[in-house]
Amino acid sequence: MRSAPTILHLDMDAFYASVEQASKPSLRGKAVIVGGLGPRGVVATASYEARRFGVHSAMPMAQARRLCPNGACLIPRFSLYREVSELVMGLLRELSPLVEPLSLDEAFVDLEAGGVAFDAAGARAVGERLRADITAATGLSGSVGLAGSKMLAKVASEEAKPDGLLLIEPGTERDLLAPMSVRTLPGVGPATGEHLRRAGITTVGELAEAGEDELVRMVGKAHGAGLYRMALGLDDRPVVAERDAKSVSVEDTFDVDLHDRVRIRNEVRRLADRCVGRLRASGHSGRTIVLKVRRYDFSTLTRSETLRGPTDDPAVVREAAARLLEGVDTTGGVRLLGVGVTGLADYTQEDLFAQVRAAEADTDPGVAPESGAAAPDGADAPSVAAGAGAAVGGPEGDGAAVAPVGSPVRHWAAGSDVRHAVYGPGWVQGSGVGRVTVRFEGPGSPPGRARTFRVDDPELEPSDPPALVGPG
Repeated sequence: MRSAPTILHLDMDAFYASVEQASKPSLRGKAVIVGGLGPRGVVATASYEARRFGVHSAMPMAQARRLCPNGACLIPRFSLYREVSELVMGLLRELSPLVEPLSLDEAFVDLEAGGVAFDAAGARAVGERLRADITAATGLSGSVGLAGSKMLAKVASEEAKPDGLLLIEPGTERDLLAPMSVRTLPGVGPATGEHLRRAGITTVGELAEAGEDELVRMVGKAHGAGLYRMALGLDDRPVVAERDAKSVSVEDTFDVDLHDRVRIRNEVRRLADRCVGRLRASGHSGRTIVLKVRRYDFSTLTRSETLRGPTDDPAVVREAAARLLEGVDTTGGVRLLGVGVTGLADYTQEDLFAQVRAAEADTDPGVAPESGAAAPDGADAPSVAAGAGAAVGGPEGDGAAVAPVGSPVRHWAAGSDVRHAVYGPGWVQGSGVGRVTVRFEGPGSPPGRARTFRVDDPELEPSDPPALVGPG
């Protein structure tokens, strides 16, 4: 713990959805939902306008559509999100050499290491200036937390959302944390939170009052001791400069143990798609697929398979994870499932056999093309399954028009970028029944007019995302 609030945590507000609103003027101030558009699609993030209807990340897209029927449901455009993220991270690196990115839209900064702040007044000034610089450069807003530790800085930024700044003065940590839910603390997920709730512990203050010995008895030595320190506001972890990721993984703990083998297979498939989404968002591919299974008795099994070369193909990861699952006995029930990829690389060696299978599937009218291409805004990332009117994502996971092998029909995903020979650049507002509706506008234009074309209009072509610039 530091004696001054010189650790900064930045968390961009509803990042993916905000980027979409900034680049599509007609969506500003309206409900926007970003994620997979197919039957197994999951929400990556939702604008604050959509959240008022109860939409949140990791929710099935079908449920989000029911809750917010007038919301704009769009595919993710990761190449654009990465471009904006690099701009924001560049602003952070101007403040300090110690910048620790957690995701595309979130990072810690050590202000002391950069010599830009050594006390509360200086830290607040830096935080306010940073927020203004981000808005000027991108047109987006970010929330800033300032504290004497990483944990508290992250808590502060969450409390400051949206578009705010909160500074936690050293010495006030326990009073601030006491009324908060135990789920506020890092490492307290649904399972641990429920375990504590059954013991009558729902707030951080109650966690501190329970004492270290009781927490160790309840959740184990390492986890119990760590929880107790966090409940007291103690966290000595340093800000660590960006390092290469060693692995990418996702996992889910289920409220009720899973017994149905078909359901378990479907969950593994969904986790594999989410894992590939994170893998692509990090700009990596991986060679070793890892399956994690925690059974009803809390025993945990890990199985892995190493491929011939690194891949970011969702079909390859799904198939490997499915093979690994076949070797695991799930009798009695499953509490947790996870899929990960290790042996990361910056290039991809495609699985030729998987490509052949994909091509064969595309020629079969009874098989819907799929693409896993999404990433977390904050925590979980969804799978992107392309169904009717949706596109098969490219290597970046950005949807466009794709002509399946053996089919002359083009499919256009809502939110993808296009260019018309006469009307210029625009984006797909929707498609179906042989038609595609395009709204012609861009980041610096006023809301544009929508026009409808045949899906096979030769004058309409996929396009790269337009550069996003600030309002000035």
